[in-house]
Order: sequence, then C-alpha cells, then structure tokens
Amino acid sequence: MCDTFVALGSQTFSGNTIIAKNSDREPEEGQALVHIPRKEHSTAFVQCTFIEIPQVTETYEVILSKPFQMWGAEMGVNEFGLAIGNEAVFTTVKMSRTNQGLTGMDMIRLCLERCKSSPEALSLIQELIQTYGQDACGGYKNKSFYYHNSFIIADPKESFVLETAGKSWAYKRIETSHSISNGLGIHTDYDAFHVEIEKKSFPYFWRTAADPFSFKDYFSDILYTQVGRARQRQSCSLTLVQNLSQQGLRNAGAMSILKTHHIPDSEFSPKKASTACICMHATGLTNPSTTTGSIVAELRKNGPHTIWMTGTSMPCLSIYIPFFLGTQTLEEFLVPTDKPDDSLWWQAEKLHQWICKDYQNRKVDWQKETERLQNIFLQQEQELIAANPSLEALEEFSTQALFEVQDLYENFLAKI
Repeated sequence: MCDTFVALGSQTFSGNTIIAKNSDREPEEGQALVHIPRKEHSTAFVQCTFIEIPQVTETYEVILSKPFQMWGAEMGVNEFGLAIGNEAVFTTVKMSRTNQGLTGMDMIRLCLERCKSSPEALSLIQELIQTYGQDACGGYKNKSFYYHNSFIIADPKESFVLETAGKSWAYKRIETSHSISNGLGIHTDYDAFHVEIEKKSFPYFWRTAADPFSFKDYFSDILYTQVGRARQRQSCSLTLVQNLSQQGLRNAGAMSILKTHHIPDSEFSPKKASTACICMHATGLTNPSTTTGSIVAELRKNGPHTIWMTGTSMPCLSIYIPFFLGTQTLEEFLVPTDKPDDSLWWQAEKLHQWICKDYQNRKVDWQKETERLQNIFLQQEQELIAANPSLEALEEFSTQALFEVQDLYENFLAKI
C-alpha cells in the first residue's frame, strides 16, 4: 500500500511543483537511497528485476529511493526535474505469475534514466507495458504479491496521472493537484485510454463496458481495493493537499500529510493502525505493510531541485533530509541489507520499533528533537536556494544534514 500526491505551482507557496510519496512495503524491507550519475553504455541489454530489455546509449543522472534488493525504484527524481511515484493497483486482468514482465519500480527507474519530461515518461510507460507487460512479483518475502500500477508523473511544468491494468491504460493531465492510492480512480475523465483484450480473473469474466467507458469501473478489483481502503486514503490526502493549497502548499505541509494516521496523533497507537493510515504501520495479515521510505521533492523551473527523503521507515518518527542532483552526498551512504546493520535505515528501525512499544510516551522527547531539526533544515534550505548556491554549497548543506540526522539517532540509541 502506498500514497502519492502532487501540487502544481499554482497550488504551492513557492510556485514550484511539489510531489510527495510514502512507499509502503514489507516491514523488514529496507529502503536504499541511491545516487546514479549520468552514464554512457556499451552493453546491449540492461537487467531489470526479472527480465532484460535493450539498453540505451546514455542514461541520465538520478536520485532514487528503492527497496534495497530491487533494480527498480519506488520513487525518484532525475537531473531534468522529472519525478515519478507509483502505486500498486488491483485489477480484473489475470496475472500469469511467471515473472516475465516489468515491475512498476522497473518502469520508474527506466523512465527517470531515459526521459527528460513528463510527456516523454508517459509515452515510455505505455510503450513498456505494451511490449513487456506487468507480469512481475512486487513483493519481497511475499512471493505471491502481484499487482498492476498507477503513476503520478511530474516535472517543473506539468504532471499526469497514468493508471494501468495489464497492457491497458488511461491517463489525464493534472491541472492543479491530485493524489493516488491503491485503487483505480480514472472514470470517464481521461484524456486518452487504450484497452487490450486480455484474460480476466475470477469472478470478472462477464463484466462488460458501459457507455461512456469508465476505466475504473471496468478494471477495478473490488476485494483488494476495498480491503486496502484506497478510496479513504486518497480522499484524505487530496483533501489535506487542497486545504493547505489555499495558502500555498509548502514542503513542511507535504511532510505533515505523509505523517498522517487515520486518527488524531494524540490518540494513535501503532498496534491499532489500519490500512486507512497514510503513514502506515504493519499490524498483521490484514495490514501487512509499513511505510519504509518517504519523499517530498520540490521541482524548480529555474534552480536546483530539492529532494527531501527520509531513508527510514515511519514518517511520523522520521526526518526528511535534503539531497541535490550533481552532488556526492550519497556516494558513501550505506545501503541496508536483509538483516540489521549499521545503515541509517536499520539504526532508525531499532529506535522506531522501541518507540512503538509505548508510542504516546516514548515519542515525546524524540519528536521534539526531530521537529526542531526539521525546521532548521527547512529554513536553511530556503535561505540557501535564495542565495543562488553553487553545487559545492548544496553538497556541504546536504552532507551536514545527513550527519546531524545520523548523530541524532546514534545519541538516542545510546540512551535506550
């Protein structure tokens, strides 16, 4: 389960596009923050998560937040300010479950490495699902977790929502703001759509298309969409975006949305979390996902793009760290593995899990410090961007912020 939203410049305080996403994955699936520079390639093919596809001669610089073991990414931004986030959606199209297709994460990375704008990425995803399909497991330890994908694709100038079901798709341009969750949402208000004739899963064999054609009504799987409470989370996130947009959405506001639970924070307990939470906490069979990484990206027409990423689970307990393309802050950043290690993700996990055992009491001192540090980062970033900074200044700021977050976790872990 995940949530992604975008607000275009007309809705933000700065006049820049803001895109944000929580990546909800299995609880022990660490999320890696990765910087990949622009590269030239001489090899004919690139190995994605399950299949090889033809490589291009050059790929663009990207910063990604990705499940540590996957080739693809849950979310990311490239050097041109193209940003993409995806959601698992559950449809009536039958999966063969042979892992002969691309994951949604594969498609995000391929687009970020190969496209300069959101219209280019929109076209590439359509081409990829037509050519290779989406028969690819999206789970970690859960090898039966197959799904199709929806995407928010944004750049500093424009944004689109693209929803898919097998090799079928529908998209529409986003005019102001939009959010997506784990369910199809495009009815008849698409700009374009394509329907591929594919086998349907039980009990949807006899579903027929209405006139006018509704992509959502024709392709939605009822069970998983309802269990995942996609409509409730999508409504919550979009309402919060629209409310904050009245005075202009800021990065801090986007972060606060991603920290939201299904009840007021003063009453919340991780043990009682449900799939209605935007900041997800796993509780068991009916709510198996945790938010394992989170991003807020400000995409500027003129100036550097700021990519705020947690690199840790549970946004309600996390700090968003600023990263910038063209810098080397992430070059030596430790990628988490499948077991607890010294990476930021696993160190944070130790503290977050300890807090969750007595959430209302143990969060108090920690949240005071994280909120203090987050406000400092936000203020420093505004001042730095206003000064037309060099790449060296951006790298120094980003690296210092990363060190301060790591030190904060280390100091709190020493106390407990």
